[in-house]
Amino acid sequence: MTGFIFRVECCGEVLHGLKVSLAEAETASVMPHIVRNANGNIIGLTEHDQDGSGEELSLSHPDVQAFLEAAKSQLSSSDTETIRVIEDLVDVLIAKKVILLTDLPDAAQQKLSERQRMRSELNDLGNLMVDEEDIL
Repeated sequence: MTGFIFRVECCGEVLHGLKVSLAEAETASVMPHIVRNANGNIIGLTEHDQDGSGEELSLSHPDVQAFLEAAKSQLSSSDTETIRVIEDLVDVLIAKKVILLTDLPDAAQQKLSERQRMRSELNDLGNLMVDEEDIL
């Protein structure tokens, strides 16, 4: 069974992925080739040496772990942004009467309604908060 290839873009650079079997990844027996930027930071893990450096590190190496954590964080941030885009897209489709809210499954309707309510309440709270300079 093979894992997936991840590809993350961070700071204008594409972070290359590594395709490994799940069993290999769990035992950290895979030695990915390391791709570094000019500052020496890892920007990619590949199956084959792509830049001629020949550098390999274990998946359990602290530098590799730091890279993977940064990639996960970037992906998580991207997920949050994508969710907001999808919510806005659904709102536009409903406003233009392309779809009805009731066309969506009940669970999706509830989640969208709850998020709209929470966003509205947060906006109301934001309007109540003023800087000290605004106090008369």
